[in-house]
Amino acid sequence: MSGELILPHHHHDIEEEQKIVDKMPDETRIAAVAEAMKQLGDPTRLRIFWLLCHTEECVIDIAALTGMSSPAVSHHLRILKSAGLLTSRREGKEMYYRAADTKLVLKLHHTIEDVAEISCPD
Repeated sequence: MSGELILPHHHHDIEEEQKIVDKMPDETRIAAVAEAMKQLGDPTRLRIFWLLCHTEECVIDIAALTGMSSPAVSHHLRILKSAGLLTSRREGKEMYYRAADTKLVLKLHHTIEDVAEISCPD
């Protein structure tokens, strides 16, 4: 977003207001972050996401680790993958999932650990 901004109320000087406007993220970027955060607002998906930030796993192992059924895990994995948070690969009949290798995923991973005061396994 650029161009000179004229606000109805000037609580800051014009240069400071313009700096804020120039740095404001565009709608596409904000929408992508909002979608990711919305999906991670579910405790089950947040837990699965955290797990897959540290390892690649198949649905059956994720189900065992989380105490859930495979169909329930698959449902959550589809949602996380459609939000761009996970990637998958097929090996024979087995699908393996892991956190996507993106800057957004890395920052979300670190934010989760900072807020929850947990750390990565060694």
